[in-house]
Amino acid sequence: MDIAPEREDIADMPARRRWFENRPVLKRIVLALLAVLILPYVLIFLYLLPFIHPVSTLMLRDLVLLRGYDRRWVSLDEISPVLVQSVMMSEDGQYCFHGGVDWAEMRMLVEDTLKGQATRGGSTIPMQTAKNLFLWNSRSFVRKALELPLAVTTDFVLSKRRLMEIYLNIAEWGPGVYGIEAAAHHHFKVPASKLTRRQASLLAVSLPNPIDRNAGKPGRGLRRLAGVIERRAQGSGDYIKCIYE
Repeated sequence: MDIAPEREDIADMPARRRWFENRPVLKRIVLALLAVLILPYVLIFLYLLPFIHPVSTLMLRDLVLLRGYDRRWVSLDEISPVLVQSVMMSEDGQYCFHGGVDWAEMRMLVEDTLKGQATRGGSTIPMQTAKNLFLWNSRSFVRKALELPLAVTTDFVLSKRRLMEIYLNIAEWGPGVYGIEAAAHHHFKVPASKLTRRQASLLAVSLPNPIDRNAGKPGRGLRRLAGVIERRAQGSGDYIKCIYE
């Protein structure tokens, strides 16, 4: 059997490709990494379906560690509007106007970081949703680099209402407490639809650090922040039109 042509084909292959083809383990690792990077984008389209109730990476962690968690999915219509207003005014006042990333805020954050100054989080609600769904919590440039395109894609594919619904149902509001319905029951013994404006503002300002900030037992500082957000939420007006038109 004449196999000379096959040998010639192999000889003609670029050296880099021959090196890669001769290492099947490396090839599998690269393909696995590509699959991991692509999977979140596939899931974003799956989350268009209203009956799909996504879970966060923190919820998966609690399951793996056999801790369990409390999460009760509710639709956006079952959540008090004052809670939505409070969260938007506390976490992302430009939510209705940006495309997933507030680039002006991000630019200032980078400039402050390069100057060695203390920085704020700078994360929009789409960025936080992408992080909660697909990434990890610790701060790093690698995580941020992965988070930005995921946030833009999430904001582009999902409606503002659906994105907000997902965010409020996966956000952490205490150890093992995820989603606004579980949080409302845990901290105030009421459903999310019955939250008062003060309760909503306390929950909103606890989001950046729900382990140390207890909405149900707020200290003086948390009550002061909640008062600021409560006043902003009352005057939110045009800032929330993409949710309540």
